[in-house]
Amino acid sequence: MKGFKRSSGVLLPVFSLPSNYGIGTIGKAAYDFIDFLHSAKQAYWQILPVGSTGFGDSPYRSFSTYAGNPYFIDLDLLIKDGLISKEDVDGFDWGNDPEKIDYGKIYSAKFAILEMAYKNGIEKDREKYEKFKEENRSWLGDYSLFMAVKKHFDFKPRTQWPEADISRHEKNACDKYREVLKTDVEMYGYIQYLFFDQWENLRRYANEKGIKLIGDLPIYVAADSADVWRNPEMFLLDKDNKPIKVAGVPPDDFTELGQLWGNPLYDWQKMKQDGYGWWIRRIDGARKLYDVIRIDHFRGFESYWAVPAGDKNAIGGKWEKGPGEDIVNILKNWFCDTFFIAEDLGYLTGEVKDLLAFSGFPGMKILEFAFNPREPSDYLPYKYEKNRVCYVGTHDNRTALGWLETGDKDEIAFAQKYMGVTAEGFVKGLLHTGMASVADLFISQMGDWLNVGREGRINTPGTDTGNWIWRMKPGLCTEKLAGEMAEMTVLYGRRENSAKTDKNSVIGEIRL
Repeated sequence: MKGFKRSSGVLLPVFSLPSNYGIGTIGKAAYDFIDFLHSAKQAYWQILPVGSTGFGDSPYRSFSTYAGNPYFIDLDLLIKDGLISKEDVDGFDWGNDPEKIDYGKIYSAKFAILEMAYKNGIEKDREKYEKFKEENRSWLGDYSLFMAVKKHFDFKPRTQWPEADISRHEKNACDKYREVLKTDVEMYGYIQYLFFDQWENLRRYANEKGIKLIGDLPIYVAADSADVWRNPEMFLLDKDNKPIKVAGVPPDDFTELGQLWGNPLYDWQKMKQDGYGWWIRRIDGARKLYDVIRIDHFRGFESYWAVPAGDKNAIGGKWEKGPGEDIVNILKNWFCDTFFIAEDLGYLTGEVKDLLAFSGFPGMKILEFAFNPREPSDYLPYKYEKNRVCYVGTHDNRTALGWLETGDKDEIAFAQKYMGVTAEGFVKGLLHTGMASVADLFISQMGDWLNVGREGRINTPGTDTGNWIWRMKPGLCTEKLAGEMAEMTVLYGRRENSAKTDKNSVIGEIRL
Protein backbone atom coordinates (compact mmCIF):
# COMPACT_ATOMS: atom_id res chain seq x y z
CA MET A 1 0.00 0.00 0.00
CA LYS A 2 1.32 3.42 -0.92
CA GLY A 3 1.57 6.37 1.44
CA PHE A 4 1.94 10.11 0.89
CA LYS A 5 5.14 12.11 0.99
CA ARG A 6 4.90 15.43 2.79
CA SER A 7 2.98 17.60 0.34
CA SER A 8 -0.13 19.74 -0.17
CA GLY A 9 -2.99 20.30 -2.56
CA VAL A 10 -6.18 22.23 -3.22
CA LEU A 11 -9.84 21.28 -3.14
CA LEU A 12 -11.86 22.77 -5.99
CA PRO A 13 -14.71 20.87 -7.68
CA VAL A 14 -14.64 20.78 -11.47
CA PHE A 15 -18.03 22.47 -11.55
CA SER A 16 -16.57 25.46 -9.66
CA LEU A 17 -14.10 26.35 -12.41
CA PRO A 18 -14.86 29.53 -14.36
CA SER A 19 -16.61 29.04 -17.68
CA ASN A 20 -18.59 30.92 -20.31
CA TYR A 21 -21.15 28.12 -20.34
CA GLY A 22 -22.62 28.18 -16.85
CA ILE A 23 -20.57 25.42 -15.20
CA GLY A 24 -16.94 24.42 -14.91
CA THR A 25 -15.64 21.98 -17.51
CA ILE A 26 -12.50 20.02 -18.33
CA GLY A 27 -11.38 22.49 -20.95
CA LYS A 28 -9.03 25.49 -20.89
CA ALA A 29 -9.95 26.65 -17.37
CA ALA A 30 -9.06 23.19 -16.01
CA TYR A 31 -5.70 23.24 -17.80
CA ASP A 32 -5.07 26.77 -16.55
CA PHE A 33 -5.86 25.68 -13.00
CA ILE A 34 -3.38 22.82 -13.28
CA ASP A 35 -0.76 25.35 -14.43
CA PHE A 36 -1.66 27.50 -11.44
CA LEU A 37 -1.29 24.57 -9.02
CA HIS A 38 2.06 23.73 -10.58
CA SER A 39 3.26 27.32 -10.10
CA ALA A 40 1.94 27.26 -6.53
CA LYS A 41 4.01 24.10 -5.85
CA GLN A 42 0.97 22.00 -5.06
CA ALA A 43 1.00 18.26 -5.68
CA TYR A 44 -2.74 17.40 -5.59
CA TRP A 45 -6.03 18.64 -6.97
CA GLN A 46 -9.07 17.28 -5.11
CA ILE A 47 -12.15 17.42 -7.30
CA LEU A 48 -15.02 15.47 -5.65
CA PRO A 49 -16.85 12.75 -7.65
CA VAL A 50 -17.19 13.46 -11.38
CA GLY A 51 -20.14 11.17 -12.07
CA SER A 52 -23.30 11.85 -14.05
CA THR A 53 -25.69 13.60 -11.65
CA GLY A 54 -29.46 13.54 -11.36
CA PHE A 55 -32.09 15.16 -9.13
CA GLY A 56 -30.51 17.55 -6.64
CA ASP A 57 -27.30 17.71 -8.68
CA SER A 58 -25.26 16.08 -5.93
CA PRO A 59 -22.06 14.43 -7.19
CA TYR A 60 -22.66 11.83 -4.46
CA ARG A 61 -25.86 10.64 -6.21
CA SER A 62 -24.76 9.60 -9.65
CA PHE A 63 -26.59 7.65 -12.34
CA SER A 64 -23.50 5.45 -12.55
CA THR A 65 -20.42 4.82 -10.46
CA TYR A 66 -18.44 4.51 -13.72
CA ALA A 67 -19.79 7.22 -16.03
CA GLY A 68 -18.48 10.77 -16.28
CA ASN A 69 -20.61 13.88 -15.92
CA PRO A 70 -21.72 15.18 -19.35
CA TYR A 71 -21.90 18.68 -17.86
CA PHE A 72 -18.09 18.65 -17.62
CA ILE A 73 -17.52 18.06 -21.34
CA ASP A 74 -15.91 21.21 -22.67
CA LEU A 75 -17.80 22.84 -25.53
CA ASP A 76 -14.87 24.86 -26.88
CA LEU A 77 -12.98 21.60 -27.41
CA LEU A 78 -15.99 20.19 -29.26
CA ILE A 79 -15.99 23.32 -31.43
CA LYS A 80 -12.28 22.84 -32.08
CA ASP A 81 -12.97 19.24 -33.10
CA GLY A 82 -15.66 20.40 -35.53
CA LEU A 83 -18.51 18.60 -33.74
CA ILE A 84 -20.51 21.78 -33.02
CA SER A 85 -20.23 25.45 -33.93
CA LYS A 86 -19.85 28.59 -31.84
CA GLU A 87 -23.21 29.71 -33.21
CA ASP A 88 -24.80 26.52 -31.88
CA VAL A 89 -23.49 27.21 -28.40
CA ASP A 90 -24.33 30.92 -28.40
CA GLY A 91 -27.95 30.09 -29.17
CA PHE A 92 -28.56 28.85 -25.60
CA ASP A 93 -29.01 30.58 -22.27
CA TRP A 94 -26.27 29.44 -19.90
CA GLY A 95 -27.15 31.76 -17.03
CA ASN A 96 -25.71 35.16 -16.19
CA ASP A 97 -24.20 34.76 -12.71
CA PRO A 98 -20.45 33.98 -12.90
CA GLU A 99 -20.50 32.81 -9.25
CA LYS A 100 -23.49 30.44 -9.32
CA ILE A 101 -24.59 27.48 -11.44
CA ASP A 102 -28.15 27.41 -12.76
CA TYR A 103 -28.61 23.66 -13.21
CA GLY A 104 -32.00 24.05 -14.88
CA LYS A 105 -30.50 26.07 -17.70
CA ILE A 106 -27.43 23.84 -17.92
CA TYR A 107 -29.57 20.71 -18.21
CA SER A 108 -31.66 22.10 -21.07
CA ALA A 109 -28.75 23.53 -23.01
CA LYS A 110 -26.00 20.98 -22.50
CA PHE A 111 -27.84 17.88 -23.63
CA ALA A 112 -29.22 19.67 -26.68
CA ILE A 113 -25.67 20.61 -27.65
CA LEU A 114 -24.32 17.11 -26.94
CA GLU A 115 -27.03 15.61 -29.12
CA MET A 116 -25.80 17.85 -31.93
CA ALA A 117 -22.25 16.68 -31.28
CA TYR A 118 -23.40 13.05 -31.43
CA LYS A 119 -25.17 13.51 -34.78
CA ASN A 120 -22.19 15.33 -36.25
CA GLY A 121 -19.47 13.13 -34.80
CA ILE A 122 -20.58 9.53 -34.43
CA GLU A 123 -19.63 8.38 -37.92
CA LYS A 124 -16.44 10.43 -37.94
CA ASP A 125 -15.43 8.83 -34.63
CA ARG A 126 -16.97 5.40 -35.32
CA GLU A 127 -13.75 3.41 -35.10
CA LYS A 128 -12.56 5.11 -31.90
CA TYR A 129 -16.03 4.88 -30.39
CA GLU A 130 -16.29 1.15 -31.05
CA LYS A 131 -12.91 0.66 -29.40
CA PHE A 132 -14.12 2.69 -26.40
CA LYS A 133 -17.27 0.54 -26.21
CA GLU A 134 -15.23 -2.63 -26.16
CA GLU A 135 -12.85 -1.33 -23.48
CA ASN A 136 -15.81 -0.34 -21.27
CA ARG A 137 -18.25 -3.13 -22.09
CA SER A 138 -18.59 -4.12 -18.42
CA TRP A 139 -20.67 -1.01 -17.67
CA LEU A 140 -21.24 1.19 -20.72
CA GLY A 141 -24.00 -0.82 -22.39
CA ASP A 142 -26.14 -1.01 -19.26
CA TYR A 143 -25.56 2.65 -18.41
CA SER A 144 -26.46 3.79 -21.94
CA LEU A 145 -29.60 1.67 -21.97
CA PHE A 146 -30.54 2.90 -18.49
CA MET A 147 -30.26 6.54 -19.58
CA ALA A 148 -32.13 5.92 -22.84
CA VAL A 149 -35.00 4.27 -20.96
CA LYS A 150 -35.04 7.11 -18.42
CA LYS A 151 -35.35 9.58 -21.29
CA HIS A 152 -38.12 7.45 -22.82
CA PHE A 153 -40.05 7.60 -19.53
CA ASP A 154 -39.60 11.38 -19.08
CA PHE A 155 -36.59 10.91 -16.78
CA LYS A 156 -38.67 9.42 -13.99
CA PRO A 157 -36.78 7.45 -11.32
CA ARG A 158 -36.25 3.76 -12.05
CA THR A 159 -38.83 2.73 -9.45
CA GLN A 160 -41.50 4.83 -11.20
CA TRP A 161 -41.10 3.43 -14.71
CA PRO A 162 -44.54 2.29 -15.89
CA GLU A 163 -43.33 -1.11 -17.14
CA ALA A 164 -42.25 -3.46 -14.37
CA ASP A 165 -40.19 -5.78 -16.58
CA ILE A 166 -37.77 -3.09 -17.70
CA SER A 167 -37.74 -1.57 -14.22
CA ARG A 168 -36.53 -4.96 -12.94
CA HIS A 169 -33.92 -5.27 -15.70
CA GLU A 170 -35.51 -8.40 -17.17
CA LYS A 171 -33.59 -9.67 -20.20
CA ASN A 172 -36.46 -9.69 -22.70
CA ALA A 173 -37.40 -6.12 -21.81
CA CYS A 174 -33.78 -4.98 -22.04
CA ASP A 175 -33.37 -6.62 -25.45
CA LYS A 176 -36.58 -4.93 -26.66
CA TYR A 177 -35.62 -1.44 -25.52
CA ARG A 178 -32.04 -1.80 -26.69
CA GLU A 179 -33.50 -2.15 -30.20
CA VAL A 180 -36.37 0.34 -29.90
CA LEU A 181 -34.13 3.05 -28.38
CA LYS A 182 -30.91 2.15 -30.21
CA THR A 183 -30.24 5.75 -31.34
CA ASP A 184 -30.49 7.14 -27.81
CA VAL A 185 -28.51 4.19 -26.43
CA GLU A 186 -25.72 5.00 -28.86
CA MET A 187 -25.95 8.71 -28.11
CA TYR A 188 -25.46 8.22 -24.37
CA GLY A 189 -22.55 5.89 -25.06
CA TYR A 190 -20.97 8.42 -27.42
CA ILE A 191 -21.34 11.18 -24.82
CA GLN A 192 -19.27 9.03 -22.46
CA TYR A 193 -16.69 8.59 -25.21
CA LEU A 194 -16.45 12.38 -25.47
CA PHE A 195 -16.10 12.76 -21.71
CA PHE A 196 -13.37 10.17 -21.32
CA ASP A 197 -11.47 11.44 -24.35
CA GLN A 198 -11.27 14.88 -22.76
CA TRP A 199 -10.73 13.51 -19.26
CA GLU A 200 -7.80 11.28 -20.17
CA ASN A 201 -6.08 14.18 -21.91
CA LEU A 202 -6.58 16.41 -18.87
CA ARG A 203 -5.36 13.79 -16.42
CA ARG A 204 -2.29 13.12 -18.54
CA TYR A 205 -1.52 16.85 -18.60
CA ALA A 206 -1.94 17.10 -14.82
CA ASN A 207 0.37 14.17 -14.21
CA GLU A 208 2.99 15.63 -16.55
CA LYS A 209 2.83 18.81 -14.45
CA GLY A 210 3.34 16.82 -11.26
CA ILE A 211 -0.29 17.12 -10.17
CA LYS A 212 -2.28 14.08 -9.05
CA LEU A 213 -6.07 14.03 -8.99
CA ILE A 214 -7.93 13.10 -5.79
CA GLY A 215 -11.47 11.93 -6.40
CA ASP A 216 -14.17 10.71 -4.07
CA LEU A 217 -15.69 7.27 -4.14
CA PRO A 218 -19.01 7.53 -2.28
CA ILE A 219 -19.47 4.39 -0.19
CA TYR A 220 -23.04 4.08 -1.51
CA VAL A 221 -24.59 4.41 -4.96
CA ALA A 222 -27.85 6.12 -5.86
CA ALA A 223 -31.12 4.17 -5.81
CA ASP A 224 -31.85 5.62 -9.24
CA SER A 225 -28.71 4.34 -10.92
CA ALA A 226 -27.62 1.85 -13.53
CA ASP A 227 -25.59 0.17 -10.77
CA VAL A 228 -28.65 -0.82 -8.71
CA TRP A 229 -30.74 -1.51 -11.82
CA ARG A 230 -28.11 -3.89 -13.22
CA ASN A 231 -27.13 -5.58 -9.95
CA PRO A 232 -30.25 -5.69 -7.72
CA GLU A 233 -29.06 -8.88 -6.00
CA MET A 234 -26.23 -6.91 -4.38
CA PHE A 235 -28.61 -4.63 -2.49
CA LEU A 236 -31.28 -4.95 0.19
CA LEU A 237 -34.31 -4.62 -2.11
CA ASP A 238 -37.86 -6.01 -2.13
CA LYS A 239 -39.44 -8.02 -4.96
CA ASP A 240 -40.03 -4.81 -6.94
CA ASN A 241 -36.36 -3.82 -6.52
CA LYS A 242 -37.24 -1.02 -4.11
CA PRO A 243 -35.05 -0.45 -1.04
CA ILE A 244 -35.99 -2.16 2.23
CA LYS A 245 -33.57 -0.04 4.23
CA VAL A 246 -31.67 3.08 3.25
CA ALA A 247 -28.46 4.82 4.26
CA GLY A 248 -27.94 7.83 6.46
CA VAL A 249 -26.27 8.96 9.65
CA PRO A 250 -27.72 9.65 13.09
CA PRO A 251 -28.24 13.14 14.52
CA ASP A 252 -24.99 15.10 14.65
CA ASP A 253 -23.62 18.64 14.70
CA PHE A 254 -24.97 19.26 11.19
CA THR A 255 -28.60 18.30 11.82
CA GLU A 256 -30.79 17.31 14.77
CA LEU A 257 -32.76 14.83 12.65
CA GLY A 258 -29.74 13.05 11.28
CA GLN A 259 -29.00 12.86 7.58
CA LEU A 260 -31.32 10.70 5.48
CA TRP A 261 -29.29 9.94 2.35
CA GLY A 262 -31.77 7.43 0.94
CA ASN A 263 -29.22 5.19 -0.82
CA PRO A 264 -30.06 1.47 -0.85
CA LEU A 265 -27.91 -0.59 1.50
CA TYR A 266 -25.69 -3.43 0.37
CA ASP A 267 -26.40 -7.09 0.92
CA TRP A 268 -22.94 -7.69 2.32
CA GLN A 269 -23.46 -11.46 2.56
CA LYS A 270 -24.18 -11.66 -1.16
CA MET A 271 -21.17 -9.51 -1.90
CA LYS A 272 -18.95 -11.75 0.19
CA GLN A 273 -20.24 -14.83 -1.65
CA ASP A 274 -19.34 -13.06 -4.91
CA GLY A 275 -15.81 -12.45 -3.63
CA TYR A 276 -16.58 -8.73 -3.55
CA GLY A 277 -16.34 -8.70 -7.34
CA TRP A 278 -18.76 -5.77 -7.52
CA TRP A 279 -16.38 -3.69 -5.41
CA ILE A 280 -13.30 -4.81 -7.32
CA ARG A 281 -14.88 -3.65 -10.57
CA ARG A 282 -15.98 -0.40 -8.94
CA ILE A 283 -12.53 0.47 -7.60
CA ASP A 284 -11.00 -0.42 -10.95
CA GLY A 285 -13.42 2.01 -12.59
CA ALA A 286 -12.46 4.75 -10.14
CA ARG A 287 -8.79 4.25 -10.97
CA LYS A 288 -9.57 5.23 -14.56
CA LEU A 289 -10.64 8.62 -13.24
CA TYR A 290 -8.41 9.41 -10.26
CA ASP A 291 -4.84 9.01 -9.05
CA VAL A 292 -5.98 8.97 -5.41
CA ILE A 293 -9.31 7.58 -4.19
CA ARG A 294 -10.92 9.12 -1.12
CA ILE A 295 -13.37 6.58 0.32
CA ASP A 296 -16.34 8.59 1.49
CA HIS A 297 -17.90 7.40 4.78
CA PHE A 298 -15.21 4.84 5.50
CA ARG A 299 -16.74 4.14 8.91
CA GLY A 300 -19.67 2.48 7.09
CA PHE A 301 -17.38 -0.48 6.38
CA GLU A 302 -17.28 -1.17 10.13
CA SER A 303 -20.93 -0.40 10.90
CA TYR A 304 -23.56 1.66 9.11
CA TRP A 305 -26.75 3.50 10.02
CA ALA A 306 -29.71 1.61 8.53
CA VAL A 307 -33.00 3.51 8.26
CA PRO A 308 -36.28 1.78 7.36
CA ALA A 309 -37.34 2.79 3.84
CA GLY A 310 -40.12 5.35 3.96
CA ASP A 311 -38.97 7.11 7.14
CA LYS A 312 -39.01 10.90 6.85
CA ASN A 313 -35.76 11.39 8.75
CA ALA A 314 -32.82 9.35 10.04
CA ILE A 315 -33.74 9.26 13.75
CA GLY A 316 -35.31 5.80 13.54
CA GLY A 317 -32.22 4.09 12.16
CA LYS A 318 -29.89 1.69 13.94
CA TRP A 319 -26.28 0.59 13.64
CA GLU A 320 -25.65 -2.63 11.73
CA LYS A 321 -22.33 -4.40 11.23
CA GLY A 322 -20.46 -3.92 7.97
CA PRO A 323 -17.93 -6.22 6.28
CA GLY A 324 -15.00 -4.75 8.23
CA GLU A 325 -11.62 -6.29 7.51
CA ASP A 326 -13.00 -8.39 4.64
CA ILE A 327 -13.57 -5.40 2.36
CA VAL A 328 -10.44 -3.60 3.55
CA ASN A 329 -8.38 -6.68 2.63
CA ILE A 330 -9.86 -6.51 -0.87
CA LEU A 331 -8.74 -2.89 -1.21
CA LYS A 332 -5.27 -3.60 0.17
CA ASN A 333 -4.59 -6.82 -1.74
CA TRP A 334 -6.19 -6.07 -5.09
CA PHE A 335 -5.08 -2.46 -5.26
CA CYS A 336 -1.78 -2.40 -3.45
CA ASP A 337 -0.41 0.22 -5.86
CA THR A 338 -3.34 2.62 -5.32
CA PHE A 339 -3.40 5.60 -2.97
CA PHE A 340 -6.46 5.69 -0.69
CA ILE A 341 -7.74 8.27 1.81
CA ALA A 342 -10.25 7.14 4.41
CA GLU A 343 -12.93 9.69 5.24
CA ASP A 344 -13.24 8.73 8.90
CA LEU A 345 -15.39 11.63 10.12
CA GLY A 346 -18.52 11.40 12.19
CA TYR A 347 -19.25 9.10 15.12
CA LEU A 348 -16.02 7.17 15.61
CA THR A 349 -16.04 4.15 17.89
CA GLY A 350 -13.02 2.15 18.98
CA GLU A 351 -13.94 -0.44 16.35
CA VAL A 352 -13.85 2.19 13.57
CA LYS A 353 -10.46 3.43 14.77
CA ASP A 354 -9.17 -0.15 14.85
CA LEU A 355 -10.35 -0.73 11.26
CA LEU A 356 -8.63 2.45 10.12
CA ALA A 357 -5.41 1.31 11.78
CA PHE A 358 -5.76 -2.13 10.17
CA SER A 359 -6.19 -0.54 6.74
CA GLY A 360 -3.11 1.64 6.99
CA PHE A 361 -4.99 4.32 5.03
CA PRO A 362 -4.55 7.92 6.17
CA GLY A 363 -7.60 9.29 7.95
CA MET A 364 -8.75 12.93 7.91
CA LYS A 365 -8.27 15.78 10.38
CA ILE A 366 -10.44 18.89 10.06
CA LEU A 367 -9.29 22.15 11.63
CA GLU A 368 -12.84 23.53 11.78
CA PHE A 369 -13.66 20.67 14.15
CA ALA A 370 -10.61 21.24 16.36
CA PHE A 371 -11.37 24.22 18.55
CA ASN A 372 -13.89 23.12 21.12
CA PRO A 373 -13.12 25.19 24.25
CA ARG A 374 -15.05 22.79 26.47
CA GLU A 375 -13.00 19.63 25.84
CA PRO A 376 -9.76 18.69 24.06
CA SER A 377 -10.41 17.64 20.46
CA ASP A 378 -8.66 14.92 18.49
CA TYR A 379 -8.56 17.40 15.63
CA LEU A 380 -6.11 19.75 17.39
CA PRO A 381 -2.92 19.71 15.31
CA TYR A 382 -0.60 18.74 18.17
CA LYS A 383 -2.43 15.39 18.35
CA TYR A 384 -1.89 14.45 14.68
CA GLU A 385 0.06 11.53 13.37
CA LYS A 386 2.01 11.74 10.11
CA ASN A 387 -0.22 9.30 8.24
CA ARG A 388 -3.14 11.74 8.08
CA VAL A 389 -4.65 14.28 5.70
CA CYS A 390 -5.30 17.68 7.26
CA TYR A 391 -8.03 19.97 5.92
CA VAL A 392 -9.12 23.42 7.04
CA GLY A 393 -12.54 22.22 5.97
CA THR A 394 -14.03 19.80 3.48
CA HIS A 395 -16.71 20.44 0.86
CA ASP A 396 -19.26 19.93 3.67
CA ASN A 397 -17.84 22.75 5.78
CA ARG A 398 -18.07 26.49 5.60
CA THR A 399 -15.12 28.30 4.10
CA ALA A 400 -12.70 29.60 6.71
CA LEU A 401 -14.06 33.14 6.35
CA GLY A 402 -17.62 31.78 6.43
CA TRP A 403 -16.79 29.97 9.67
CA LEU A 404 -15.35 33.18 11.15
CA GLU A 405 -18.53 35.03 10.14
CA THR A 406 -21.08 32.49 11.40
CA GLY A 407 -19.31 29.99 13.68
CA ASP A 408 -19.64 29.50 17.43
CA LYS A 409 -18.06 32.57 19.08
CA ASP A 410 -16.32 30.54 21.80
CA GLU A 411 -14.81 28.19 19.21
CA ILE A 412 -13.64 31.12 17.10
CA ALA A 413 -12.10 32.78 20.16
CA PHE A 414 -10.28 29.56 21.09
CA ALA A 415 -9.03 29.13 17.51
CA GLN A 416 -7.67 32.68 17.49
CA LYS A 417 -5.94 32.11 20.84
CA TYR A 418 -4.50 28.78 19.68
CA MET A 419 -3.11 30.27 16.47
CA GLY A 420 -2.10 33.60 17.99
CA VAL A 421 -4.06 35.66 15.46
CA THR A 422 -6.78 38.27 15.39
CA ALA A 423 -9.89 38.12 13.23
CA GLU A 424 -7.95 39.90 10.49
CA GLY A 425 -5.40 37.10 10.25
CA PHE A 426 -7.84 34.26 10.91
CA VAL A 427 -8.03 32.69 7.44
CA LYS A 428 -4.28 32.87 6.82
CA GLY A 429 -3.73 31.54 10.34
CA LEU A 430 -5.72 28.40 9.55
CA LEU A 431 -3.79 27.89 6.31
CA HIS A 432 -0.47 28.27 8.14
CA THR A 433 -1.63 25.92 10.91
CA GLY A 434 -2.64 23.22 8.43
CA MET A 435 0.56 23.61 6.42
CA ALA A 436 2.66 23.45 9.59
CA SER A 437 0.99 20.28 10.91
CA VAL A 438 2.81 16.94 10.86
CA ALA A 439 0.08 15.43 8.63
CA ASP A 440 1.70 14.08 5.48
CA LEU A 441 -0.84 15.79 3.26
CA PHE A 442 -2.57 19.16 3.68
CA ILE A 443 -5.56 20.06 1.53
CA SER A 444 -6.95 23.59 1.48
CA GLN A 445 -10.14 24.83 -0.12
CA MET A 446 -9.53 27.20 -3.02
CA GLY A 447 -12.20 29.43 -1.51
CA ASP A 448 -9.96 29.96 1.52
CA TRP A 449 -7.03 31.17 -0.56
CA LEU A 450 -9.49 33.57 -2.24
CA ASN A 451 -10.92 34.66 1.15
CA VAL A 452 -14.44 33.77 0.02
CA GLY A 453 -17.16 34.01 2.68
CA ARG A 454 -20.27 31.98 3.42
CA GLU A 455 -21.43 32.32 -0.21
CA GLY A 456 -18.61 29.98 -1.20
CA ARG A 457 -19.84 26.99 0.79
CA ILE A 458 -20.07 24.00 -1.53
CA ASN A 459 -22.53 21.85 0.44
CA THR A 460 -24.55 22.04 3.63
CA PRO A 461 -25.30 18.47 4.78
CA GLY A 462 -28.93 17.72 5.48
CA THR A 463 -30.21 20.34 3.03
CA ASP A 464 -31.52 19.84 -0.50
CA THR A 465 -31.19 23.34 -1.97
CA GLY A 466 -28.41 25.84 -2.55
CA ASN A 467 -25.67 23.21 -2.83
CA TRP A 468 -23.07 22.42 -5.50
CA ILE A 469 -23.49 25.83 -7.14
CA TRP A 470 -20.49 27.97 -6.15
CA ARG A 471 -18.26 29.08 -9.02
CA MET A 472 -14.88 30.77 -8.95
CA LYS A 473 -14.84 34.02 -10.92
CA PRO A 474 -12.33 34.28 -13.79
CA GLY A 475 -8.97 35.93 -13.21
CA LEU A 476 -8.54 35.08 -9.52
CA CYS A 477 -5.74 32.52 -9.94
CA THR A 478 -3.01 35.15 -10.25
CA GLU A 479 0.77 34.83 -10.30
CA LYS A 480 0.85 36.76 -7.03
CA LEU A 481 -1.44 34.22 -5.32
CA ALA A 482 0.55 31.30 -6.76
CA GLY A 483 3.69 32.87 -5.32
CA GLU A 484 2.10 33.23 -1.87
CA MET A 485 0.98 29.61 -1.93
CA ALA A 486 4.39 28.43 -3.09
CA GLU A 487 6.10 30.44 -0.37
CA MET A 488 3.97 28.87 2.36
CA THR A 489 4.40 25.40 0.85
CA VAL A 490 8.18 25.69 0.84
CA LEU A 491 8.23 27.26 4.30
CA TYR A 492 6.62 24.19 5.83
CA GLY A 493 8.57 21.60 3.88
CA ARG A 494 5.71 20.40 1.68
CA ARG A 495 7.70 20.75 -1.50
CA GLU A 496 9.91 17.75 -2.16
CA ASN A 497 13.63 18.55 -2.15
CA SER A 498 12.88 22.19 -1.40
CA ALA A 499 15.69 22.34 1.14
CA LYS A 500 18.30 21.04 -1.29
CA THR A 501 18.70 24.23 -3.28
CA ASP A 502 21.69 26.54 -3.15
CA LYS A 503 21.61 30.07 -1.81
CA ASN A 504 20.91 31.57 -5.20
CA SER A 505 17.90 29.36 -5.99
CA VAL A 506 14.51 30.95 -6.42
CA ILE A 507 11.46 29.01 -5.25
CA GLY A 508 8.15 30.74 -5.82
CA GLU A 509 8.84 34.29 -4.67
CA ILE A 510 11.40 33.36 -2.00
CA ARG A 511 15.12 33.82 -2.63
CA LEU A 512 17.07 31.41 -0.44
